Amino acid sequence: MMAVNSTDARKNWSSVSESVIREKPAFIKKTRDYMLLSNMEFMNEILSGYTFSAAEYTEDDGSVTLSLNELDLVENGKDEGEARGRLARSILEYATDFYREFSVWSAAPNKKREIPYVFKALVLDDYEKIGACITCRPGKN
Repeated sequence: MMAVNSTDARKNWSSVSESVIREKPAFIKKTRDYMLLSNMEFMNEILSGYTFSAAEYTEDDGSVTLSLNELDLVENGKDEGEARGRLARSILEYATDFYREFSVWSAAPNKKREIPYVFKALVLDDYEKIGACITCRPGKN
């Protein structure tokens, strides 16, 4: 692996960070550990294969409930648009909470699969962009 030593990265931080922003991600080695430093555009590209999908249910009162498949989130609204907006907000709130307590949540076996979706939401960092990424399909009652 073509890794930059962390001491060298620290000494040359301006050029390393400029290279990461303008050219390519950098692998950095600190003792026996490796990390990847990248810009947000690169992360967005890596996560492009991860999309949000929801089962859509029309309730007896005409409202719409969306149940997200990737994270354990459910929202209801007067129509699909309102439910989608609420779900997008819930996704970003969930991702923010997950990241704040990352050492706890990422260690839980049933939560590991959620990590790419958490980072997808954090990288998008916009309710409308997240909402646009939600594909809704009719749910089965």
